[in-house]
Amino acid sequence: MNPGTREIKGKAFLGLVFLLVLLWLGLFLPAWSLSFWQAWVFWFIFSISTILVTVYLLKNDIKLLETRTKVGPTSEKEKSQKIIQFFASIFFISLAIEPGFDYRYHWSNVPLYLVLTGDIFVLLGFIIIFFVFKENSYASGIIEKDQEQKVITTGPYRIVRHPMYTGGVLLLISTPLALGSYWALLISFFLSVVIVIRLFYEEKFLMKNLPGYKDYCEKTRHRLIPFIW
Repeated sequence: MNPGTREIKGKAFLGLVFLLVLLWLGLFLPAWSLSFWQAWVFWFIFSISTILVTVYLLKNDIKLLETRTKVGPTSEKEKSQKIIQFFASIFFISLAIEPGFDYRYHWSNVPLYLVLTGDIFVLLGFIIIFFVFKENSYASGIIEKDQEQKVITTGPYRIVRHPMYTGGVLLLISTPLALGSYWALLISFFLSVVIVIRLFYEEKFLMKNLPGYKDYCEKTRHRLIPFIW
């Protein structure tokens, strides 16, 4: 293992541990209870899913893993994207924290079947994202273009132009139900709006900088939601 690969793996491992610990704290500290069973189920699904995806990338696509570690406002190059990522980060943190307060003060009463449905769709969102990573080694965490990048038209990209955002939005919209919070749906809505805004910026960038992308857009008509939009 060369030093560069070792550094990437170490950074990915530390980033994963930091994310999972931070998510756990965000879920349980506001709830001030370890009896928040919805959070335990969600955290388990989230943790297992992210660990499995990371292990897959460690073994099969170390370059993509490296690009995925570059996320957040400070990693973006354009000011507009820094602002978008800033708001995305704020909404994501809020989405992790609010359900705990909801549980603590009994603001919502989400029935069991909706909680479990939310968990299923959270898992489905991760599965979609996994297939995106499996198909596209250029699925960077920031808007950029690799010198060797080409238009991907196979796998989930045959159905929608931004399948990673499809999986992400599905995951985010399902999270409030999985965590038993109706109020958090408002946060996930605003976060989804931010993702759609980013989608438009990304399409504009790729249309300008990636040869063949315009033709791909003409053939694959739907951006985010299969057969709808």
